[in-house]
Amino acid sequence: MTSDPKAPTALNLPMADPLPEATAKYFALCDDRLGMVPNVLRAYAFDIAKLNAFTGMYNDLMLADSGLSKLEREMIAVVVSSINRCWYCQVAHGAAVRALSGDPMLGEAMVMNYRAADLDARQRAMLDFAAKLTEAPAKMGEGDREALRAVGFSERDIWDIASVAAFFNMTNRVASATDMRPNDDYHGQAR
Repeated sequence: MTSDPKAPTALNLPMADPLPEATAKYFALCDDRLGMVPNVLRAYAFDIAKLNAFTGMYNDLMLADSGLSKLEREMIAVVVSSINRCWYCQVAHGAAVRALSGDPMLGEAMVMNYRAADLDARQRAMLDFAAKLTEAPAKMGEGDREALRAVGFSERDIWDIASVAAFFNMTNRVASATDMRPNDDYHGQAR
């Protein structure tokens, strides 16, 4: 573990200095909108190409047009992260679920056990699919996709569910391997 408790990870990978102008503007935008620069961005900032790849994929999956709402995508992030026990993502995306839903209990349920949450059939099917993809990807089959179609998900929606779940499986592993630390601010948000 690094000796600096405020470092974004346990690795000694300092941010690029100076940050490129576009990156500095992006970090300023984050600070303005979120009140902080998320530690995941600070962690990737040792290599601007890696940061840009990460943010490009994240922004596409989590913010671009989709048949999935922003809340649904955050719910997938939390369920995957809960299964993987990724501290960073459980905290950061749990805060997002609380904020987007206006329901602190839903955010907590997503982190602890989504099956205990008051979910509609569509949400339950979506999260069951994401959970199975996380726990047993080799066992995915047509029945899993059909369960999503049965509750109204389109073919594109199924792609998006799979992509969000897969992205967070990857990022959870990087966060866990580097001891990525959530920003303190996340803990008190939307409670």
